[in-house]
Amino acid sequence: MRIINSEPPSSMAESVPPDVVGKRITCDGERGTVRYVGTVPPTTGLWLGVEWDNPERGKHDGHHEGARYFTCRHPTGGSFVRPKKVSFGVDFLTAMKQQYEMDVDEVAGEKLNFSKKTMTWVGLEAMSEKRKLENYTEASLAACEVCGPGSEGEIRQTSPNIETLDLSKSLLSSWEDVACITRQLDQLRVLSLDHNRLCLPADPASLTEAFTSLKVLALNNCALSWSEMLECVAMWPQIEELYLVGNSITELSKPINALQSLALLDLSGNTLADGSEIQKMADLPRLEKLILSNTGLSSLHFSDVGPGFKTTMFTTLKALVLNDNNISEWSVVSELDKLASLQQLSIRRNPVLSKESSRETARQLVIARVAQLQILDSMEILADERRGAELDYCKMFGEKWLESGGHRDPAMNRPSSEFTEQHPRYQALINKYGAPEEGEMKKQKPFALKNQLLTITFVCPDAADRKPIEKKLPDTMIVQKVKGLLFRLLKVPGSELKLSYTSSKMEGKEIEIDSDLKPLQFYSIEDGDQVLVRWS
Repeated sequence: MRIINSEPPSSMAESVPPDVVGKRITCDGERGTVRYVGTVPPTTGLWLGVEWDNPERGKHDGHHEGARYFTCRHPTGGSFVRPKKVSFGVDFLTAMKQQYEMDVDEVAGEKLNFSKKTMTWVGLEAMSEKRKLENYTEASLAACEVCGPGSEGEIRQTSPNIETLDLSKSLLSSWEDVACITRQLDQLRVLSLDHNRLCLPADPASLTEAFTSLKVLALNNCALSWSEMLECVAMWPQIEELYLVGNSITELSKPINALQSLALLDLSGNTLADGSEIQKMADLPRLEKLILSNTGLSSLHFSDVGPGFKTTMFTTLKALVLNDNNISEWSVVSELDKLASLQQLSIRRNPVLSKESSRETARQLVIARVAQLQILDSMEILADERRGAELDYCKMFGEKWLESGGHRDPAMNRPSSEFTEQHPRYQALINKYGAPEEGEMKKQKPFALKNQLLTITFVCPDAADRKPIEKKLPDTMIVQKVKGLLFRLLKVPGSELKLSYTSSKMEGKEIEIDSDLKPLQFYSIEDGDQVLVRWS
């Protein structure tokens, strides 16, 4: 196999920029990096060998007709294109003018005709002042093909007050190029570099002064590994939020003496090996929010402490996002109770939730298993909801507790270690509410509709002429739908109905059903109970 050097013929060199290899280009809406420039026999003329960001755009990996011209990460990530077909981008100021600046000279003195009356622009000077680039604190140059800073000091002179900057999908090819822009923006706090391919700096520490004010950095979909990211962290000494969604991160390593100010880390969309990788972030001293959606996560275990104790890991973590993962065991949810500061959890679309008879039941189980939660899946957990969830949890697993060696007499209460591992909060809940009575315990039944149906008798105590109505209803049916059913049966507006229920196990006691959005099971309504129906 022949290996071809990337050198353009001298007669063709003027057709492309100097040092073109490594430059970023766009062609037909696709972005790529130049890996070769020269001839490709048997054709004539100059070609660029390009590694495309989107591997589906390419045809080969740089090996063509028996010769190796360049290499690619993906076997079909490369192809050859003519220089005249590509764009090498524009400088920062040109992009800013194209995106924001109004050419006042073009409209100055223009006259507008309305109904044969001539009017001139009013407030043009004020409009011009507002449109000056120096007044912008936010700038979005996403997909504007920015390739570099332009003339020395030009950015500082024209737009020095930018605090938030979006350079996603740019044509910047290195961190040195980025630094040439950011060192002129002393107020820069937020920077987005999503969908870029930046060469790692030879000396990251030398670029620190270009990012001294930076607090928030987005590097989503940049094909970065964790080790490559760690090579760069010396550049961002004050970083507080770091977004690394959809990169090439499969393994993590401890960020020793790095990311010490980090409060938020988003690793969503990276296929992490297993839950033990996450623990490598456990010692970050200020980490408050960790986002791990769609990472393939199936397990998470804090082995430094046993059930019922708080881990020394992630001591400052307040919010955890675990949406769209492979969590299928409730024991993983119970482990989250070990996180001392955890207040917010999002765990949508995990297999463990679909095992339950309804979303409401699944939510109750999460609440009961994690004591300190205040917000679950973006919904606040009110005191009444927590109390109901914890009481139902005690009833739901009461029989298993007794079978494992649990006992209402504390002196005889010796549940098995297996039960304690599966239900680490159960004893604390028994201490809080007392052990459930025999009649209150709910037997665990296979998931089937017939096992969820309750026989309920509806009685109208204030209307003696109406006969009791017996119905079989699923225990997951929400009260609002029950009222809709009663409206059809009784011809009474559902919004006027007031419901309560009585049970043979609680003679003389009537319990109000006060929320239309809760299921029947929330109120512990059981087979054979009576629901009392009143209306004004």
